[in-house]
Amino acid sequence: MQLSIDQKDIDKFLMIGDKVLIKPKNPQSQTKTGLYLPPSVQQGEKIQAGYIIKTGPGYPLPSQSEEHEVWEKKKGEEVQYLPLQAREGDLAVYLQNAAYEINFNDEKFLIVPHSAILMLVRDEGLFE
Repeated sequence: MQLSIDQKDIDKFLMIGDKVLIKPKNPQSQTKTGLYLPPSVQQGEKIQAGYIIKTGPGYPLPSQSEEHEVWEKKKGEEVQYLPLQAREGDLAVYLQNAAYEINFNDEKFLIVPHSAILMLVRDEGLFE
C-alpha cells in the first residue's frame, strides 16, 4: 500500500511509539559481475537499508503510582517512554516486508516498526 502526503515540512511529522521514518538508500543497480538489475528485483529483496529521518518516543511504560485506581484520571502525570536504540542519521538495515511506504514531496519514505530493524550503523562524526 502506498500513501501520498501533501505537506510542505517534514519537521511537522510526529512518529508514534516505536515507529521510525526511513529514507531508503539507493540500492545498487548493478551486480558484481556487471549485470544491471531492474527496480522490481531490488525492491523484492527481503532486507533493505536506509537512513533514519525521524524516530518515535519509544515504548510507553506503565504508571508506577499505586495511590489511585487504574481507571481514575490522574492530574499532571505525563506518559513515560522506554527510549529506542535508533537515532536520527543512523543507517538502518530492516525487513522490507514490515515497512509501509509513503510519498512525500515526490520522494519515497518508509515507516518501519523498531522491531523490524535488524542492525544500525552509526557514524558519530557524521554531523560534527
